[in-house]
Amino acid sequence: MNAIKPYLAAFIALLLAIVSIADVFFLDALTELGQLALWISLTVAALISMLQIIRMEKEINNISEQLTATKERLGNEIKHRLWAEKTVSETKIKSQIIDENIPVMLAYFNPDLRCRYHNRIFRRWFGLTSDQIDGRLLEEFANNEFAAGIQNNIGEILLGKTVHNERILKSTKGFPYIFTEQYIPHLDNRGKTTGFYTLHTPRAQEKNRAPLKTRTGDAAQSAASGKTNESPTKAGTNTRQGSAPVKPGITAARIVEAIENGEFKLYCQKIATLKASGSSTAHYEILIRMSEEENNLMPPGSFLPLVDQFGMMPKLDRWIINYIIQWLSAHMDANTVFYLNIARDTLRDRTLPEFISEQLQKTKIAAASLCFEVELSDAEADMENAYAFIQKMRELGCLISLCSFSGTPESMRMLGKVTVDYLKIDGAIVCNILRDEDELAKLIAIHQFAQQANIKTIAELVETDDIAEKLQAIGIDFGQGFGIAKPHPFEEITPQR
Repeated sequence: MNAIKPYLAAFIALLLAIVSIADVFFLDALTELGQLALWISLTVAALISMLQIIRMEKEINNISEQLTATKERLGNEIKHRLWAEKTVSETKIKSQIIDENIPVMLAYFNPDLRCRYHNRIFRRWFGLTSDQIDGRLLEEFANNEFAAGIQNNIGEILLGKTVHNERILKSTKGFPYIFTEQYIPHLDNRGKTTGFYTLHTPRAQEKNRAPLKTRTGDAAQSAASGKTNESPTKAGTNTRQGSAPVKPGITAARIVEAIENGEFKLYCQKIATLKASGSSTAHYEILIRMSEEENNLMPPGSFLPLVDQFGMMPKLDRWIINYIIQWLSAHMDANTVFYLNIARDTLRDRTLPEFISEQLQKTKIAAASLCFEVELSDAEADMENAYAFIQKMRELGCLISLCSFSGTPESMRMLGKVTVDYLKIDGAIVCNILRDEDELAKLIAIHQFAQQANIKTIAELVETDDIAEKLQAIGIDFGQGFGIAKPHPFEEITPQR
């Protein structure tokens, strides 16, 4: 009945209409009174059908409006979901960058000293996996020496005080390193401590620094072991703080021994073309780690300040250059360009160009396979030596890249004095182009300037696909960053032919 009810009035009206037509044209059997009743019934049935049609149209319109509203709501929900997924993806990438790159042991504990977050270098210190630290009490995974710094200060931390401390930690090979410790409380809206952050920051000796003093109750000197596998540091990066004496156990002879015995390990990071019609040549930046850093806690680059303090960067840079040249001579058909960072002290080494020239003549490799990277700040600090080095390298046929280019008036004037093949745009600009119109405009201006000067552009710190797509739309030539490729051991390179 429910199925046929909407059509019943229309069916009756149709039946009465057929009877009326049949009587008028064929039967003529009804009286006038019967015909009147028939027409009245037909009219009533027709009116009921019209009312049903009108009501059905209203119902259809209401359903249509509901469907439209539902469609809009679903569309908005899909947009919000896509935005949320994109935000989560970007946050995950940023978290991964922090987890893998920040040279600090970072963790978060609740008031019960249960670990709720830790980064990669933190777990490497203990040689444990995430599951062995996440959600566990400090005493369950930390040794007494490490835990003492937190346990001795937990009272002040829970009162909302930030605690600073220092300790000397030794690696398994006996290298002493100073660690600055910070315990930072996390307060809620009512000022109650809901947890605290721990930061253990390694650093090299600073000039004229007073001897390290320990506080009563602190485990100031402790041996510790563990492993790290953080991202490597740029070979040749200049980090000089001063020529202060270094702790016993680290000597110039020890650094020379490390260089001569090949205790430094090379990594590389791909520099990818962003143009569909780009060159088929493979581009890699050379990065460096010391084996001691690889096998112990020391974060990337923690040993380089010591190399720099002893004035050993030219020797280390020469070892890297020789290593790459020998690799190229063993792979003569490799269609590859290696980017080699040159430290500030190395720019002053007037014998280096002659060494490079001799190696090129001896091995017969293409000079254009070597691209020497000069930091903008180093070039500005020592323009005379930087210009002389760049000029001699270009005479040999080698390529030159000016790094950390920010488009300031000073950097623009420098380009009028030197000729380079590549401009590496400062990563601080690149990573903000999607949310800062000024940074975007600055990047576009640098690229346009480089195009006019026939210089290729390389964007540093390309961490997401969205940034890569934006750079590609602008016309940037190359990109480098975690969003393109992570650093990997040099021996894993597959020669490009």
